[in-house]
Amino acid sequence: MAKAFDSIKQGLNEALDYSKGKKNKAIVHEFKPIDVKNVRSKVGMSQSEFASAFGISVSTLRHWERGDRKPQGPALVLLNVVAKEPKVVLEALRK
Repeated sequence: MAKAFDSIKQGLNEALDYSKGKKNKAIVHEFKPIDVKNVRSKVGMSQSEFASAFGISVSTLRHWERGDRKPQGPALVLLNVVAKEPKVVLEALRK
């Protein structure tokens, strides 16, 4: 139990330091905005196929492609990974 507490405490301290602008050992992943329509086109899927393959509603996908909304959080992470390694992601989802 002490190990878990120490690990959580260290993570919180690193997060606090980072929020104050102090650079430390914390790994920060930043994902840039993405052109969802371009990603879908590169994968070669229709809107329905893409939405179904990645667990996105077609309505949400359309909003992203039109620019009405922007993917955030886990959706943005997934789309960035799909943009870089679409075959790997699709293979992993098939298993």
